[in-house]
Amino acid sequence: MTKVLTDTRSIRIKGRSFLALVLSPELPLDGWLTRLDDLASRSAGFFLGRPVVLDVEDIEIDRTQLKALIGELAKRNVRIMGIEGGRPSLFEPGMPPAMKGGRPAPDFEVPPAESTAEAAKSGNGKAAEPAVRPEPQLVRAMPSIIIKEPVRSGQSVIFPEGDVTVVGSVASGAEIIAGGSVHIYGTLRGRALAGSVGNASARIFCRKLEAELLAIDGVYKTADDMAPHLRGQAVQLWLEGDSIMAERLN
Repeated sequence: MTKVLTDTRSIRIKGRSFLALVLSPELPLDGWLTRLDDLASRSAGFFLGRPVVLDVEDIEIDRTQLKALIGELAKRNVRIMGIEGGRPSLFEPGMPPAMKGGRPAPDFEVPPAESTAEAAKSGNGKAAEPAVRPEPQLVRAMPSIIIKEPVRSGQSVIFPEGDVTVVGSVASGAEIIAGGSVHIYGTLRGRALAGSVGNASARIFCRKLEAELLAIDGVYKTADDMAPHLRGQAVQLWLEGDSIMAERLN
C-alpha cells in the first residue's frame, strides 16, 4: 500500500544574528600567536565557548598558512566559526566558511564641519564664491540597558547595540560586552569590553576597579597591565590611538 502524506509541514528557516569576537592576525604569525598566548594566560577562559571570526583581509596568507593558523588556534581552544576577508582560493572543503557582510561600526560622532572662513577675495582680486555650508548632521541617540542587580561569576551581559549600565558589582569570572560604553556602579572584578562593534569613542566607568580584563574597540588591558595606584579606585578609561588611558574620578 502506498502511503500518501496529506499533512505536509514546511521547514522553518529563520535568520538570526549573534555577537562574535573577531581576531585579526598580524605578521609574523608566530609573534601574533605569542601575544595571543599572553592574553589567554592572563585571562583564563576568555575564548572558551565563544564564536570567533578570523579576519584575514589585511594580511598576505596562503591556504597552507591559513590551515596551520586555524590548527594553532584550535590547540588553544579558539574555535573559528568563519573566515572574513579571504579570497576564494584560500578555501577548501572542511575549512570554516567564508563570511562577509558583517555589520559595520555605527557612526556616533558628528564629523567636524568644514571651515567657512574663506578668503574674501581670490588671488586675482575677484570676489570668491561663498563657501557651501554642509547640512547639519544629527547624532543618533544610542540605545542602552540597565542591569539592576549584580552580575555573578559565569554570567555574561552582551549588548552590541549600545551602552550597558550595571547598578551593582561585576564578579570575577563575569563579563560585560557593550557596543557603546560600560558603566559599573559598584566593583568591577570581571571583564568589561566596550566599543565591541568598532566604537573607539566608547569608555569604561567603574566605582571600584578590580578588573581581570578591560577592552575598548579591541584594544585590551589585563590586570597585570593596570597601574597599581588605580586599583580599588573610581576610574574612567578611554582609548587614545592604540593605548587605553585611565584616570581617577574625583
